[in-house]
Amino acid sequence: MRRLWLIFSQAVTVALALLFVVVTLKPDWLPGSAQPLARPDIVSIIEAASPTPTLAASAPAGAGLVVASYAAAAQAAAPAVVSISSSRPAQRHPHADDPWFRYFFGQGNGRGTPVVGQGSGVIVSAQGHVLTNHHVIAGASEIEVLLLDGRRTEARVVGTDPETDLAVLKIDLPRLPSIVLATSDSARVGDVVLAIGNPFGLDHTVTSGIVSALNRTGLADSAFANFMQTDAAINPGNSGGALVDVQGRLVGINTAIYADRPGGGNQGIGFAIPVGLAREVMAALIEQGEVSRGWVGVEPRDFTPELAESLGMRSAQGALISGVLQGGPAAQGGLRPGDVVLRVAERPTPDARQLRNAVAALAPGSRARFDVQRKDQAVSVDVTIGKRPPPVAASGRNGQ
Repeated sequence: MRRLWLIFSQAVTVALALLFVVVTLKPDWLPGSAQPLARPDIVSIIEAASPTPTLAASAPAGAGLVVASYAAAAQAAAPAVVSISSSRPAQRHPHADDPWFRYFFGQGNGRGTPVVGQGSGVIVSAQGHVLTNHHVIAGASEIEVLLLDGRRTEARVVGTDPETDLAVLKIDLPRLPSIVLATSDSARVGDVVLAIGNPFGLDHTVTSGIVSALNRTGLADSAFANFMQTDAAINPGNSGGALVDVQGRLVGINTAIYADRPGGGNQGIGFAIPVGLAREVMAALIEQGEVSRGWVGVEPRDFTPELAESLGMRSAQGALISGVLQGGPAAQGGLRPGDVVLRVAERPTPDARQLRNAVAALAPGSRARFDVQRKDQAVSVDVTIGKRPPPVAASGRNGQ
């Protein structure tokens, strides 16, 4: 009996040893054995090579991570984005005729070298209309446009609008690409966007981010622009370039950045003019050469609860008129300092910005009713709308 038990133990030991060797070195010899798992990074590389990019946002819930690429959007939009070089004549030094100045600084004519600016633009029509920022070409004597395909040409100014910091140029070349404009209200906070432009002279650079916020106001010198905020990297040279969605459609014109110092670079906060406003301004500049806005000659301010209490008024709704231009349309119509404007032509004006926009949207020469709270009385005043004068230099604002 003892001998049989010894033989059985030895047989089991040898069998287990053989099984261990087979499992370790030749697992495929075993019936029903599982195949080795594929490495996730190899699978991702194979999927990323697909010619049709799939966005994670379009994947069904629970489908797992999908590799995303924005190459198609960049390829669709980039040919319509151009580099703009603007040359401004050098200014004569104010002391160029002073003998002491000429003694210490030479006998030249007191002029420096011409100022050359760099920016970006977007071709918006096959006829050669280019949308860019006003500040990119302001004061320029010569403007040159460089396309992605290497062609260069001079551009002429169709019109500019300093109060939205927009300008339209015209170039004459055959077979011009043009960008597709998105609908005015298509952008949402959280949407992926690409910024395409020429930062620091690096032509056709593409950066990505999201729409961080909408309707930012009071930025730069643009009195009527409600900016889109984005964290896509925008740097000097991106001004006038395209902000596009994942389909390559134009959603904004890159305009400004938040910098921690003068001349500073990207800090993760950039601003673009929404395509809806850009479309309206562009149409007016192409058709009329200028943007005509209404004006009545008042200085509005937000009506705060503290102001309402000081004036003995219960509600803090509306825009307070703190000043009225003598002889202006508002004064002639009967508006007074201290009036609180509630509506203009049936359009509510809950703050100073809304009042400014409501008046600007009216056609010069038309008449509009202003619904006003004057102390404890509700008053309606009819005002003949004037034409808004050019903005005051360096401020971009001149009341309303």
